[in-house]
Amino acid sequence: MDRIAAARVFVAINDRGSLIGAAEALGMSRAMVTRYLAEMEQWAGARLLHRTTRRLGLTAAGEATLQRCRLMLDVADGVPLAGDSEADEPRGMLRIACSQSLAQSVLAPAVTAYLQRYPRATVDLLIGNQAVNLVGERIDLAIRITNHLDPNVIARPLGQCDSVVCAAPAYLRAQGTPLHVADLARHNCLTYSYFGKTLWEFTHDGAPVSVPVSGNLSADDSVVLLAAAEAGAGIVLQPRHSAAAPIADGRLVALLPHLHPQPLGIHALYVSHSQMSATLRTMLDFLVVWFAAQPAGRV
Repeated sequence: MDRIAAARVFVAINDRGSLIGAAEALGMSRAMVTRYLAEMEQWAGARLLHRTTRRLGLTAAGEATLQRCRLMLDVADGVPLAGDSEADEPRGMLRIACSQSLAQSVLAPAVTAYLQRYPRATVDLLIGNQAVNLVGERIDLAIRITNHLDPNVIARPLGQCDSVVCAAPAYLRAQGTPLHVADLARHNCLTYSYFGKTLWEFTHDGAPVSVPVSGNLSADDSVVLLAAAEAGAGIVLQPRHSAAAPIADGRLVALLPHLHPQPLGIHALYVSHSQMSATLRTMLDFLVVWFAAQPAGRV
């Protein structure tokens, strides 16, 4: 039995909440996941999961085994990096999680430049907007735009994300152009599920000001909202790095220039390791320099 694989399957079942979810995450068949689970239970000498028609739950033996499996995987995953930590040149795989808008506009060219400098390294980008479990999903680094940091991870500041309120010329011709912050409450505002869903916050002449917003379209992906705004669906609050191109070529119009939307920090998140790989260390240092090269460290 491949005990490392069995442990990885058991952890994935717990993290994903089902055998099907584990199969999808690991690229295995449901039958293979079932087989590894049976082998894991045989190795542990106990039933590890309560199985009902609705959900899976850990038995007492399962809870103890899960912790041991996580420790075992942490050691196993660190073996290929043992040489990397002392290598003159970074090598090996680095898994990085990032939102689509930031990855598309900023991270992709940064990673490309890094790989050109360190050709023996490889990067696996995982694109998504939801917070990720760095340990459970074996992610080395997460790049996040947020002002609310998880105290269980290490956060290295990279820069600041500025936003802009904008809309398509067609929408403004049909609905009028907002001139004051209060006007936004009367417009169809396209809202982002993870930030500013019901309230947009600004500063004006150094003082905070906010306005309740609503509309007929919300989404958990800011890139989708940007496309909808370009199509004339409504007014959107977007990261400046995403909206810069459509504003420059006239597909969108920047609104309320006297207001400054609440800025968000850009952070590199990672867990504490007793021995950080050279690939992760050099990537962090590279990103700090890359973001600092942006105008005033803002994107």
